[in-house]
Amino acid sequence: MKLNELRDNAGARKSKMRVGRGIGSGKGKTGGRGVKGQKSREGVSIAGFEGGQMPLHMRLPKRGFNNIFAKDYAEVNLGAIQKAIDAKKLDAKATIDQAALRAAGLSRGGKDGVRLLGKGEFSAKLNFSVAGASKGAIEAVEKAGGKVDVIHVVSAAEKAAAKKGVKYRERKADKEAKQAAAKK
Repeated sequence: MKLNELRDNAGARKSKMRVGRGIGSGKGKTGGRGVKGQKSREGVSIAGFEGGQMPLHMRLPKRGFNNIFAKDYAEVNLGAIQKAIDAKKLDAKATIDQAALRAAGLSRGGKDGVRLLGKGEFSAKLNFSVAGASKGAIEAVEKAGGKVDVIHVVSAAEKAAAKKGVKYRERKADKEAKQAAAKK
């Protein structure tokens, strides 16, 4: 087999019908669209239109909401961490943080840090520095002789808000200084 001999399986690709080539072809005149009306024209936009009746997507109830203040944690189970240590992907002597877990392939995403969960068997004596941990995970780590430090990870949004606040305070201080100088 050579690259130039590669072909799709028979019937995998259906050839496009050439419509509008005379009435003798069977697909001439109206081109398979039926007769006249909006659907025979180009640019039809009535999919989902129910003749003025309230459409189905508007008749169904709305449910739930998206919390814009929710924290986005990368959740990691202790069982997965134990497997990574057994496979020598994690160094048991170092402090385990978000960077170490990401390098070992255990966490993805998590703009607001890593949260430990207590699922699975755990026996390694480790020190963790994470953004959050469940009560069961903390108990399991301490039972194994380790320690969990829950730190506050500053997200990009918080950094931007803080930077904006600093600029606002600086401008306000400059304005007050100018007003004080003008009074003298």
